[in-house]
Amino acid sequence: MSFGTELIHSAEEALAIAKGEMEPAGAFIPETVDVAAVRKKQKLSQTDFAERYGLPVATLRDWEQKRRLPDRAAMVLIALIERKPKMVADTLAAS
Repeated sequence: MSFGTELIHSAEEALAIAKGEMEPAGAFIPETVDVAAVRKKQKLSQTDFAERYGLPVATLRDWEQKRRLPDRAAMVLIALIERKPKMVADTLAAS
């Protein structure tokens, strides 16, 4: 495939992703995450959520109150917790 053809194909994929017609390939880390919603979905208090996932409760409060934003690694962790909470909790408990 020529460079021009690849470029056109990439632009078409980007447009389809932007329109919601296609999921991005590879890893995707959201720019923002509703940490409180992830926690509340599990019916955990801030203290219990922080303890289960090895987070300082003060950091969790800062994220939930939008005083600070999670960094990239924390975003990955929260995304994993949202999708596979038991796996993350079990993994951390085994450490």
